[in-house]
Amino acid sequence: MDSTDPDRETGGPSRSESPDAASSGGTAPGTRDDEPGITSPVATDGGTATDQDEPAVEERKGIDMTTGAIPSKLAQLAWPLVLGNLLQTFYNLADMFWVGRVSSEAVAAVSLMFPLSWMFVSTAMGLTAATIALVSQHVGADDQRAADRVVGQTILLALAVSSVLATVGLYFRRPLLGLIGARDRVFVESLAYIEVIFLALPLTFLFFAFRSSLQGAGDTKTAMWLVLISAGMNVILDPFFILGWGPFPEMGTRGAAVATFIARAFATAAGVYILLDGRYGVRLRFGDLRPNLRIQRQLIDIGYPATLDGWARSFAAVAMAGFVARFGAAPTAAYGIVVRLMSVTWSVAGAVGDATSTGVGQNLGARTPDRAAKVARVATAGTIAFIFAIAALIIAFPYHAMGIFVDDPDVIAEGVVFIRINAPFWALFAGVMVIQGAFRGAGNTREAMVLSLLSRWVLRIPVALVLAFAWVVTIPGVGITVAALDWGVEGIWWAFSFGMGGSFVIAVIWFRLGTWREAVIEGEDDTAPTEAGVDD
Repeated sequence: MDSTDPDRETGGPSRSESPDAASSGGTAPGTRDDEPGITSPVATDGGTATDQDEPAVEERKGIDMTTGAIPSKLAQLAWPLVLGNLLQTFYNLADMFWVGRVSSEAVAAVSLMFPLSWMFVSTAMGLTAATIALVSQHVGADDQRAADRVVGQTILLALAVSSVLATVGLYFRRPLLGLIGARDRVFVESLAYIEVIFLALPLTFLFFAFRSSLQGAGDTKTAMWLVLISAGMNVILDPFFILGWGPFPEMGTRGAAVATFIARAFATAAGVYILLDGRYGVRLRFGDLRPNLRIQRQLIDIGYPATLDGWARSFAAVAMAGFVARFGAAPTAAYGIVVRLMSVTWSVAGAVGDATSTGVGQNLGARTPDRAAKVARVATAGTIAFIFAIAALIIAFPYHAMGIFVDDPDVIAEGVVFIRINAPFWALFAGVMVIQGAFRGAGNTREAMVLSLLSRWVLRIPVALVLAFAWVVTIPGVGITVAALDWGVEGIWWAFSFGMGGSFVIAVIWFRLGTWREAVIEGEDDTAPTEAGVDD
């Protein structure tokens, strides 16, 4: 191969270490360092590689999951993601805190926007899952140049999809608000909020695109700093724009949206700089922004199940909250508190699942499926053990856990029942989330989506209907009568547990079948012209 030809440059090193390098304790040119970052020399045969004005040797940050001790490298990948999730949670709480200083209508307006906002976030998350899968597999295959091309197409697709959604949303904003039940003053506050949020939608999608690109390359620390920039600026700006501190006018809910817009714009600028710099796992080249229909089709094909997955989870949460609400204020309050406790475990498990996605993707790209499976097993076992310890602590002191949030004895009593029934299953559900991450890293987002549908819409909601409520149905033509068990709200708590335990059994069996072990980049030719990618 002629290393001076930019169209044939792979940007990837050979995995074999030369005898000279081995004997000297160094790393031969064209090899990948074991710890902890990835060094990706462009030229491997002594020539001078050129890609536009790119230097001959380019060192990129990132954790190589294809070599070395798996537990320590998983920890290196996961802890920035855990911290990023917690930062995002803190931002959401701070946003609601400052909005709560305006009025109850303002709080209701922002709360009412959550399902709609989650729909958009879920769409962006679909693109995120596809980007992590493709970038991580190309990095694992030592094809850095192909990973960079995916980054360019991800940004192009993110801009296109978000611009369409923002335009449609702004045009239909009033009917949308009426459809979700906004009335009177809540409608006014919701409108002020959502108008700016729609304008910020392209920035939000780009933010997810930057994070997923870096994460797929194994650089979760830089991705965490992007979250810190966005969430930190948002928290600082909130009181100035919401309450009118200093020289700024009081804007209420619109101020919360403006703070989000400014924070996301700043984080987007930082993300563009980082990707153009090229030292942080992947590199953005303007030439890669030319449409490549084959890569975009691949992003959509891998990403849309993850989007549907997010929508299904959102609707299931709304349905279960509606079931609980039928039993009164105390169970509803207890449900909200215990779900917040569960969300801590979800933040941890989701972060480890994302790290697993990167590790599995890199190893499948490197054609080492056995190591990919080991990454998933180590991550699942470690997460289950960690979450089990957290759950055991809460089970041991349930009254204290509930008392942090509320002092109403009825709410505490109901929450304690929920914790004792459900907390023993938190670790199993955390394992499901990690296995889903493994499937996504392999590009098998459909399997991850099916697990979500099974756990919520097959093993949870129907079981809740049978266990919690009183109803009788006679099957026509047969004459058989079927009656629900009418356990009350405890039936809902048991339905949660049944869904968590059942989905874990299914996830483990599915994982062991090994249907996810093939890389989605196999047989690709990313150096083909754009037109050639239409009918591959």
